Amino acid sequence: MIHSLFIINSACDVFIEKHWKSIISRSVCDYFFDQHRKAINPEDIPPVIATPHHYLISIYRCGLYFVAVCMTEVPPLFVIEFLHRVVDTFEDYFSECSENVVKDNYVVVYELLDEMLDNGFPLATESNILKELIKPPNILRTIANSVTGKSK
Repeated sequence: MIHSLFIINSACDVFIEKHWKSIISRSVCDYFFDQHRKAINPEDIPPVIATPHHYLISIYRCGLYFVAVCMTEVPPLFVIEFLHRVVDTFEDYFSECSENVVKDNYVVVYELLDEMLDNGFPLATESNILKELIKPPNILRTIANSVTGKSK
């Protein structure tokens, strides 16, 4: 299903990438970048881009592009719904979803993505279930971890 996920800012910089089945080169995003250059508004980028070997399915929210890479044909709405669920989860965990917030909480972001997809297939996408598995970051935990030298 979903082989990789790239989170891209409005300047077309990939700042988070997650691979589930096999590592797909960032060069696959060049097809997306070509469409981005042609588009006047972010909404003008086609949500599904077919390449010779991959399908790129994307959404634009919170000033970020979430681009899922699939190797086979999949129902696009299924992937789009999952991508929206990812953004909703980030907003629930961090109270906003911006480039800085995602970068500041990249450890939790990767943990969430690991739990949300199992080998490329959606597994746990409900926030209440995810909060049982991965505790949301808070100020006290962040301060304690930085004082003790523990990772998030």
